[in-house]
Amino acid sequence: MPKLSEVITALEELYPPQWAESWDAVGLVCGDPDAEVRRVLFAVDPVAAVAEEAVAWGADLVVTHHPLYLRGTTSVAATSFKGRVVHSLIRAGIALHVAHTNADHADPGVSDALAEAIGVRVLGPLVPDPTDPAGRRGTGRICELPEPLPLRAFADRVAAALPATATGIRVAGDPDLTVRRVAVSGGSGDSFFAEVRAAGVDAYVTADLRHHPASEAAEAAPIALVDAAHWATEWPWLKQAARDLGAAAAKHGWTLETRVSTLVTDPWTAHAPMPHPASS
Repeated sequence: MPKLSEVITALEELYPPQWAESWDAVGLVCGDPDAEVRRVLFAVDPVAAVAEEAVAWGADLVVTHHPLYLRGTTSVAATSFKGRVVHSLIRAGIALHVAHTNADHADPGVSDALAEAIGVRVLGPLVPDPTDPAGRRGTGRICELPEPLPLRAFADRVAAALPATATGIRVAGDPDLTVRRVAVSGGSGDSFFAEVRAAGVDAYVTADLRHHPASEAAEAAPIALVDAAHWATEWPWLKQAARDLGAAAAKHGWTLETRVSTLVTDPWTAHAPMPHPASS
């Protein structure tokens, strides 16, 4: 079995920490570099339920997309929920590693996995990484459908492809709009509307769209918006990351078992339809 340090090296070859944004917190959060790793659990969020799943499964390493301590901390005491996650993992001998915006920028990365899930072909990055001479890395992806679809059918396609959440899929645009070319960005994407407009796409698939940016984007250009839950747009990356780590393990001759968590850790847990119009 490989040591934790060897598995982390393999993960950092896939998602180099230098590709992360300056404000991000990626890399090893806890764990003994000399410990052996046999089982690796992939999850979006480093929350208590994921830690419990890791302990129950007998994982040696948890890889999450979201950081546990994004803004830093002066304490990992078990008096906070984050501290309890750390204590649960260390008590069970489980390491925690984070690949966040470095996984967003990678090739393949989070948005490639989202594009693959909804069945669109990637043409290139939405926001290219200027340090990549090949022009393949960066945030988001510009894609095309195998065949044009009306917006209503495309939204149904996205809804069927992503794991179900309480919020479902929100759509802005003419249901009959023909969708051929799309932009996708896993996670929060309303800071990229200028790039989306410049890409000449018919629709944009992302998450966490806020009222004012979405309203202004809809007024500025006839681009349909397909807004899914943040967790749902990033979950497909877990399968990709597990597959790519598995390939690295095979290359090195390691015995390594991977598992993708199917726990829905999206914070929204219910959806109540609103049947009455504003005039009632």
